[in-house]
Amino acid sequence: MPDKPPEKPKIACYWCAACGGCEESVVDLAEGLLDVLAAVDLVFWPVALDVKRPDVEALPDGALACSLVNGAIRSAEQAEMVHLLRKKSQVVIAYGACAHLGGIPGLANQFSREQLLQCVYEEAPSTQNPAKTRPLEQYQENGRVVTLPALWAHVRTLDQVIPVDYYLPGCPPTPTLLGQALTALLAGTLPPPGTVLAPDLALCAECPRKDSKPPDLTFTAFKRPHQALADPATCLLAQGFVCLGPATRGGCGALCVQGNMPCSGCFGPTSRVQDQGAKILSSLCANLGPTEAVEIDRVLATIPDPVGTFYRYGLAGSLLRGRVADPLARQEGTGPCQSP
Repeated sequence: MPDKPPEKPKIACYWCAACGGCEESVVDLAEGLLDVLAAVDLVFWPVALDVKRPDVEALPDGALACSLVNGAIRSAEQAEMVHLLRKKSQVVIAYGACAHLGGIPGLANQFSREQLLQCVYEEAPSTQNPAKTRPLEQYQENGRVVTLPALWAHVRTLDQVIPVDYYLPGCPPTPTLLGQALTALLAGTLPPPGTVLAPDLALCAECPRKDSKPPDLTFTAFKRPHQALADPATCLLAQGFVCLGPATRGGCGALCVQGNMPCSGCFGPTSRVQDQGAKILSSLCANLGPTEAVEIDRVLATIPDPVGTFYRYGLAGSLLRGRVADPLARQEGTGPCQSP
């Protein structure tokens, strides 16, 4: 009888609190996806395969060579699933900005769970809910009990919930970085655990406009991308646009800059930066032109959403994590459905 072919490494993919772009980025491998599928056994990917949670539970511990988990953790169900995948996996990769840093969902940490529920189910302009009905974690009728996952009070990064071996940054990660990570995984050449699988250099190092950046920057106002047409050949910071390139890890190929848009920071900080938002804020403030308090305030007022600008992808994983609970927030009109 012919020898049985060797068993291929088993891979799982799972989607937590995220937009779905990371799921699509796997397909962005294009023809390379065929090579991946020939080399691995993709045994769990709910968005694409009809495989259920009990199938994962039935696997021996450590049976999965790797789990790619994208999305932040916001619900009890997501926490249960990532704990299960951690138990069944030899390697867990935080895949994409939301799993790595908290991502866009992490911006919800500016508000309490009550504020968010009020906004979504009662106050949003498109909502008609005079009874103010909200989803219940448990509902019983005619002897049947239906349950929904509990919504956590805060968004957490993946490594705030389970141990993570590697991080693949980006919103979403590029096909090049994904291909390199999978190749290293299959070859057994992954770097030490805890590594971010992208170059440990600031984006400015690979920016096609780096030669146009002046040695000294002086800011007298900041522009937003919709307010002016950027010169496609000149450093965006030099033009007064808030570009997070100096505080952001490279490896994306400066795709946003090539599209004439400032870097918004989705690859997170390099290993030498403790807090990405604080780093870029410090850099910008150190180069303000005015020296008087009134004029400084005027310049900084041209950045109307500092948290959303400096911590767009990294609030949940930053030193700040979120806003301290404020019992007066609703009365003061600072909830998510009110203008600040």
